[in-house]
Amino acid sequence: MTTVNCDCLGSLRTTTEDMLDANVSKILPQSNDTKNSTRGYVSVGFPITMMITGMVGNSLALILVYISYRKKENKRKKNFLLCIGSLALTDLFGQLLTSPIVISVYRADLNWTRIDPSENLCAFFGVCMTTFGLCALFMASAMAIERAMAVTNPHWYSNHMKTSVTKQTLGVIWCLVLLFALLPIAGVGKYTRQWPGTWCFITTVDTETSGNVFFSTTFAILGISALLVTLFCNVMTIRGVIIWCKTKSGTSQSSKQWERLTTETVVQLLGIMCVLLICWSPLLVLMLRMISSQVSYHECNSSVTSNHTSNRDFHLDCNFFLTAIRLASLNQILDPWVYLLLREILLRKFCIMANAVSNCSVEDQKETQRALDSLNKQNQETKPS
Repeated sequence: MTTVNCDCLGSLRTTTEDMLDANVSKILPQSNDTKNSTRGYVSVGFPITMMITGMVGNSLALILVYISYRKKENKRKKNFLLCIGSLALTDLFGQLLTSPIVISVYRADLNWTRIDPSENLCAFFGVCMTTFGLCALFMASAMAIERAMAVTNPHWYSNHMKTSVTKQTLGVIWCLVLLFALLPIAGVGKYTRQWPGTWCFITTVDTETSGNVFFSTTFAILGISALLVTLFCNVMTIRGVIIWCKTKSGTSQSSKQWERLTTETVVQLLGIMCVLLICWSPLLVLMLRMISSQVSYHECNSSVTSNHTSNRDFHLDCNFFLTAIRLASLNQILDPWVYLLLREILLRKFCIMANAVSNCSVEDQKETQRALDSLNKQNQETKPS
């Protein structure tokens, strides 16, 4: 009797498994189609390219900063060099500590557990992403504040802003951001693998983890606040530089230098604001949207839905989240160019071109005025007395 029951249970289990396999086989082709459509989007070429370009740009910036700092220039220049050097060093370490992990996961056929069975590397990756991301944003804010004070209140700046103050401020930013990033290690919040399973970041929705909503919301609010401070201070700097330029207006050599400096500064600050907004706004806004709608895109790694349309839309959202984090990582590549390298290369050429166009316009006006004067003179000579 027992043998018969076991046989019946075994056959029933086999039949149930066959039915489940048949149902899953109807669903999996749709899921595989969706995954195949995103396979070209998920490529190891992205992290390799970003790592190489980031290392080259930030290394060049560090070399230029080191050479300029050794010249012992004025206080304002040294403060700027300390800030841009710290930012370049932060971005460089961010690339070196995270990109090799992503590349290793790609080489392991997107199987994170093959290189990190204990998930400790995932926590380390999440700490790096949070630390280097927020540090870059807060350093950009510190540089914007320093520039605004130097332009709008130069006397106070020259008396109070010493290089020691700049070093202490940068050190405090690093320590506070690192302590915040370590909160999930202490049990407040959580880092999980994100789509397509090659990187780890803050989990936006996890009811089982205490303080998870607090941690993810605080990260997004801190990032948006840093963006707003940077934008506001850069606008104040642009306004102050333009006012100073107007007070120096004239035909002397110094006024022309002020005009050139104003053009360079305005173009650079506009470039910085555009890069920050484009790189960070999608990720920060998307995180707030995910928190409010109770969605977390780490589920993309294991999502199988029976509805073809909803599955496709869900993977499009997953790809958009991946694009947002890639844009945020792109900021580490663009920082040295918009703060230092482009100022030394492209902005000079831009000003030369602008001056050339301006000179051409002036010469045309002079030639036109000469022709009119000559014509008027001829008319006066031909008039009957």
